[in-house]
Amino acid sequence: MAAATPLYLQNKPHHHHHHHLSSLFSSSLPFSIKTTPLSTSKPSSLIISSISNPLLPGRKLRAAVIGGGPAGSSAAETLAAGGIETFLFERSPASSKPCGGAIPLCMLEEFSIPPELVDRRVTRMKIISPSNLTVDFGKTLKPNEYIAMLRREVLDSFLRRRAESAGATAITALVTSLDLPSSPASPYVIHYNAGGSRHSLAVDVVIGADGANSRVAKSIKAGDYSCAIAFQERIKLPEEKMEYYQDLAEMYVGNDVSPDFYAWVFPKCDHVAVGTGTVCSKQNIKLYQRGIRERVEPKISGGKVIKVEAHPIPEHPRPVRIRGRVALVGDAAGYVTKCSGEGIYFAAKSGKMCAEAILKASEGGLRMISEEDLRREYLKEWDGKYLVTYRLLDLLHRVFYGSNAAREALVELCGNEYVQRMTFESYLYKRLAEGDGWEDAKMVFNTFGSLIRCKIVGRDVQALRV
Repeated sequence: MAAATPLYLQNKPHHHHHHHLSSLFSSSLPFSIKTTPLSTSKPSSLIISSISNPLLPGRKLRAAVIGGGPAGSSAAETLAAGGIETFLFERSPASSKPCGGAIPLCMLEEFSIPPELVDRRVTRMKIISPSNLTVDFGKTLKPNEYIAMLRREVLDSFLRRRAESAGATAITALVTSLDLPSSPASPYVIHYNAGGSRHSLAVDVVIGADGANSRVAKSIKAGDYSCAIAFQERIKLPEEKMEYYQDLAEMYVGNDVSPDFYAWVFPKCDHVAVGTGTVCSKQNIKLYQRGIRERVEPKISGGKVIKVEAHPIPEHPRPVRIRGRVALVGDAAGYVTKCSGEGIYFAAKSGKMCAEAILKASEGGLRMISEEDLRREYLKEWDGKYLVTYRLLDLLHRVFYGSNAAREALVELCGNEYVQRMTFESYLYKRLAEGDGWEDAKMVFNTFGSLIRCKIVGRDVQALRV
């Protein structure tokens, strides 16, 4: 899915705790861009950890990655390429996830995704308010910029194949349970069903990349989080109707299509994906899907539904993301941003960062690793990079999706070209846009001014005092 909220920051090093509204926002403005992130690993701690981490006797570290989506495949590829013996478990390689399938430009480059995998290059985006006020949200895109739309089954199988060619062993199987080790050096035992029979495998490290209903998370008692639900219909349109959605994505907000999220029409290779999401009233998802279909009726009439999909989306990171030598990544860890529901990039990035942490701590698979290594090299790095982003988006979400009045204000704000540029910069490149600090400050106060006039913010401003 794509960002629909003015995001003043998407990838900001976390440098200190924010106590006031003004300090939270000023810290997210470009004039504070020169702050340096916390140094996350001092050389001395590395020396200590490598002394305490015993060398493995004549073998490499063995890792199991459970789940073959973008998070699992990126982790498995990085581990295998770094010399760790890697097993990648995927239950149903052929299936696809109902996901908008939008990925930011930086992901194509960072994860070397070939351009031919991209179905559509979206350069125009319309945001439609509850009263059908429509704002064109792509005026500021540069000629070479676009939002890449692809099908998850295409992306996922490409990333899995690449992990295999890097040396990972792919196992098509359902992982049923995980036996925890009895001592710091003894193995985790993975039990799985493959080809109608039961098997088990002993490994040193486990990465749980098995999605919102993660079994790995349950096995390490990682705690629960609330989930949103995404529902989507893939609709094949008559050719002249498909023409309209050639390079256009639409996002709809309003109580009729979702009480707390947004609905979308995203173009795919030969069809459109029409869907919606909600956290607070999952039982009514069919009602909201009917709502979005009614809103877009004239544009999709004559279309034929070719697939119907529903999927849980985590709402915030899990209470526990690491226990022992087990780490959670992607949806299993709860890495989906509020407001935008953006998850694919963060999934792949967390898988890669977790694998890099394991490679670093094990010196390329030569040494055993510990929970402390994972906390220091993976969690601390991840939170330093993205925690503030998640907090701010959480707040923006509560403010902008609270009522139809707030949604009207959001759509109006999206008409501002400066807001658009900042949003696309942060979405496409996952970094803070090089903006004009004074413009930013004015924009923030204007936004909050209009919301306070609508008596929308209230308690939410208090909530910012994190």
